[in-house]
Amino acid sequence: MLRVTLDARVIDLLMPDLIGHDRRPAAFLVYLFLLRHTRPGSRDTVSMSLQTIATKTGLSKSSVQSAIRHLKRRRLLDPDLEATVTAPIRRIMRAWENGG
Repeated sequence: MLRVTLDARVIDLLMPDLIGHDRRPAAFLVYLFLLRHTRPGSRDTVSMSLQTIATKTGLSKSSVQSAIRHLKRRRLLDPDLEATVTAPIRRIMRAWENGG
């Protein structure tokens, strides 16, 4: 079985911020899902369509789109990396590692 290590700051900082303050539990769920699917050596990127994320998280596609927009605004996903249908790449950002 694959073991996933989760930085405590994801829970301590992001969960109350995204769920309690922003009222965006879907954004927290999408962030955790994408974080779990990053591969070592991939520079924290995930190549996955909106529909796949929706299906695997149980969210609607529109909820995933809204969550991704929010995560980009919050700089938790790279806002400069534009995912396309042929290259649905998203890059996880960890602001706490860069002093942000």
